[in-house]
This record gives sequence, structure tokens and C-alpha cells, in this order.
Amino acid sequence: MAEGGALDDDISLPRTAVNKLIKEMLPNMRMSNDARELVLNCCTEFIHLLAAEANEECSRQAKKTIGPEHILTALKGLGFDHYVTEVEDVLEDYKVQATQNKRKATKLEDLGIPEEELQRQQEELFAQARMQQFQMDQEEQARAAAAAAAAAPGAASSGMTAAQRQLAQFQAIAAGTAPAATVATGNNGAGNQA
Repeated sequence: MAEGGALDDDISLPRTAVNKLIKEMLPNMRMSNDARELVLNCCTEFIHLLAAEANEECSRQAKKTIGPEHILTALKGLGFDHYVTEVEDVLEDYKVQATQNKRKATKLEDLGIPEEELQRQQEELFAQARMQQFQMDQEEQARAAAAAAAAAPGAASSGMTAAQRQLAQFQAIAAGTAPAATVATGNNGAGNQA
């Protein structure tokens, strides 16, 4: 075990987890704080010992990662053969659980909405956002044009501006009466006008 109080806290098991395990294993038994601390220290020391032995086994096999087989070999090497069967059962349960977790659906699949429908909804939201942004830009341009027209009387132009035509096209798309390609390319039949 490491020496020095601060270092022990850094490499120790969480007290609450150990206390919870003690309470689950001995529900009708009370345990003093000194006994709890002793159990905590024993658990920590056991894990250190097991990890060191597994690391040595891993090094003997010229591996860089400690695997379950190294832990099982370490348990046998330390004389804890009677734990091997139980550890193998826990490992098997873990593998089954991990496989089930991999098979679980992603968040999108959990929604119960097909991906194509989600894509369509997203495109619809983007179109609405573009329309809103376009309308805000048009309003800003209209205010600027009105201010310019007020500053220079008699200079107002007749007919529909390119911006007004584009707004009409967006509105037609939103209403479903015009093809989206017209607006997406910015082509209103008279060439690109920005």
C-alpha cells in the first residue's frame, strides 16, 4: 500500500461505493468506521495486488493491454482459484450486456420516425428559415429604398424589382405552387439578378 495520506486518497476506492457494497452484503449488521476503513484498505490493496500480477502476466506475453485472461491468470497465480469461476460468470454477463447495448437502437431509431421523414422535416425547416431570412432582408431593403425615395422625390422606379420577384418565388414555393429549383438557382427567367 502507498504511504502518505494524500496519495492513499488518490489511489483508493470511493468510500461511498464500498459502504454501499458492505450494506448490501450485510444488511442487518452494523460496522464501525474503523472496520469500514479496514475493508476499504483491504479492497484497495487487493486490487493493487491483482493489477500488478495481471500486469506482469501481460508483460510475459508481450502484450500492451491487460485483458480479462490476464486477470484470471493473476487470480490463479495469487492463489484465488476459488474466485475464477465467479469472475468468469461476471465476465460472461458483461459480454452479454455489452452485446445487447450494441444492438440497442440509436436515438434516431428510438424516435419511431423514418430517417427519410426526418430529412424531409429538416429540409422544410431550412426552407422556412431561408424564407424568414429573405423576408427580413427584403424588409430591410424596402426600408432603405423608401428612405432613398424620400430623400430623392420622383426617383421611384416602376414595376417589380428583382428582390420582389424573388420574394414572390419564395412565397410560391412555400405555398407549393412553384418548383424549388427556380429559387435555389436564383434564376427567374431573366438571368441571375442578385
